[in-house]
Amino acid sequence: MGGFLTLVEDRPTPKNVYNWRVYASAAIASFASCMIGYDSAFIGTTLALPAFMDEFKFGEMSDSHLALVKSNIVSIYQAGAFFGSFFAYPSAFYLGRKLSLIIFSLVFILGAGLMLGANGDRGLGLIYAGRVLAGIGVGAASMITPIYISEIAPPAIRGRIVGIYELGWQIGGLVGFWINYGLSETMAPSHKQWIIPFAVQLIPAGLLLTGAFWIRESPRWLLSKHRREQALNNLCWMRNLGAEELYMVEEVAMLDAAMEEQAATIGEGFWKPFKAVGRSRKVQWRFILGGLLFMWQNGSGINAINYYSPTVFEAIGVSGTNTGFLTTGIFGVIKTVLTFVWMFFLIDNLGRRNLLIIGAAGGSICMWIIGGYISTRDVSQTSGSLSSGGIAAIFFFYLWTAFYTPSWNGTPWVINSEMFDMNTRGLGQASAAANNWFWNFIISRFTPQMFDTMGNSGCGVFFFFASMMIASIVFVWFLLPETKSIPLEDMDRLFETKPVRKANKIIIDQDRERDAEFRHDAEGAGLSVAKEKMDHVEKTMERDSDI
Repeated sequence: MGGFLTLVEDRPTPKNVYNWRVYASAAIASFASCMIGYDSAFIGTTLALPAFMDEFKFGEMSDSHLALVKSNIVSIYQAGAFFGSFFAYPSAFYLGRKLSLIIFSLVFILGAGLMLGANGDRGLGLIYAGRVLAGIGVGAASMITPIYISEIAPPAIRGRIVGIYELGWQIGGLVGFWINYGLSETMAPSHKQWIIPFAVQLIPAGLLLTGAFWIRESPRWLLSKHRREQALNNLCWMRNLGAEELYMVEEVAMLDAAMEEQAATIGEGFWKPFKAVGRSRKVQWRFILGGLLFMWQNGSGINAINYYSPTVFEAIGVSGTNTGFLTTGIFGVIKTVLTFVWMFFLIDNLGRRNLLIIGAAGGSICMWIIGGYISTRDVSQTSGSLSSGGIAAIFFFYLWTAFYTPSWNGTPWVINSEMFDMNTRGLGQASAAANNWFWNFIISRFTPQMFDTMGNSGCGVFFFFASMMIASIVFVWFLLPETKSIPLEDMDRLFETKPVRKANKIIIDQDRERDAEFRHDAEGAGLSVAKEKMDHVEKTMERDSDI
């Protein structure tokens, strides 16, 4: 009987497969998410630094103009990322995952460098331009990194490995949430005080650029380019097994079968995936599901909090720059700690569906309570200390963080990295990343205006997010199958299996039956006959699924 931490494997897997190489490769690629996480955290508190506000004369602006300037500084980064996620598709297709990461890390470094040239005399122009370029870099990386990690990960720990990407996001965010608190405590307001947070962006970008020269290219991409020998060498290195091992023979056979199916169904070429999406409603539906996951994720309120945390805590009643930064920093600590719990204990055990449903239900309750308190709060009271109601609101805010982080924070990225077949995986991940940045842009662009217009101290903003989280439960329950432990080559069958809530178990049972027959034939008749039998079993199951 398997326990809570027992890995659900699609087939018997040697322990060598779960080795340091796949973890190290994923960790290096995930410096891309450190870049993203750091920006989402540092920019809001940097805009609230008195040194930054004084240098760019924020105090002379009207409230509406100031809200517009802040939203433009934040959201232009998301706009760049939206386009960057599309630029990454041709790069990943023609140049591969590894070289693409090198190229777009350089784009990010150029953008971060431009921001360092801004000052009060030059105005905000260099910050705007730099954030566009940096956005293009992280948008591309957000498309390439999850797909690279999912392609190199063994199925039983794919959620955990892709979770490293989310962990990088949270570590970057943790530094971003705390850096301005530390600077405001230890350094007098000056140009140097606010330029340091902008300069720190170069650290994870430099680590990604350096590490990308070490990681191995995705075997799946190499096979798609008919570089078979290099693909097999990379796969053997990542699995820490010889090519003659039965596990390796099985994995290569599944990859070959997927490549043959792609050649037979849509063919090879840059535009073939677009044609496959255009003529298949089943594939279009999967693209819609992947994009909507990020609508619900942003609808939870996370990026409004990330980018405008001082505004959020001011609505609750937290006053004072350093106090607001400290409260924000604690928020970052909770997110980072719970990301470890999500990655190592939850994502590959509780599954994707359960986490999303539980997180949305608990998070919605917290948002309703916070909004209710803010709607009745007397904004004229400025004693500097929180009332008992304010303390309770802070508690429920952190409780919301505890529900959100191990559910909607990283799980949509995991699902999108694994839900598309080989024919459309690159295009699917580009679509998912673009959807993430599109909804991210909408929230970051309009959050200041929402707080200005939606009820007392912006209480309606919290009611809006609470309602979105309730609606997301309906979406997940009826439309999203569980992808845990399903091989990437079986995702077509998973999304065609009904009912949705039982699809995962049906596919796993079918795979176990197939692999039992394969191993029986391998022992009795040799590997070549077994491979033919496995191909026959797969075609039979596909036919039965269609029926």
